[in-house]
Amino acid sequence: MTAVTIPKNRPVYEGEIATYWFEDGILISLSRSVKRTVENIRSNVAFVREITGGKRVPLLIYLTSSPMPDKQARQFSTEQLPVIYSAMAMVSKPGLASFIMKLLFGLQKPPIPMKHFANAEEAKAWLKQYV
Repeated sequence: MTAVTIPKNRPVYEGEIATYWFEDGILISLSRSVKRTVENIRSNVAFVREITGGKRVPLLIYLTSSPMPDKQARQFSTEQLPVIYSAMAMVSKPGLASFIMKLLFGLQKPPIPMKHFANAEEAKAWLKQYV
């Protein structure tokens, strides 16, 4: 995974658990190494709804390692995904995204289309179908 550059030529939104910006109708998220809790996830959902005008959007998330959320935070996160996102592409070092997917969804199917990529361009190409 290559280093992510936050753009200087478009609006950038700084949230508690991630930095966000739009590229070609896709919401880009640079994850922060912050422990996810029900409270900060709830706050982030409201923040994302504000950024998107309440519309569900495709998300490309650059994952970083962060502390393990508790069971309630993982469950709440899973419930909130389809409220704000139409699909999610995760870009990370090998192993991190699959670990997070297993952690969040166990044996159940994710509530929205999700896929892991090592390359952001491939992730954006896949997400275009959900714009």
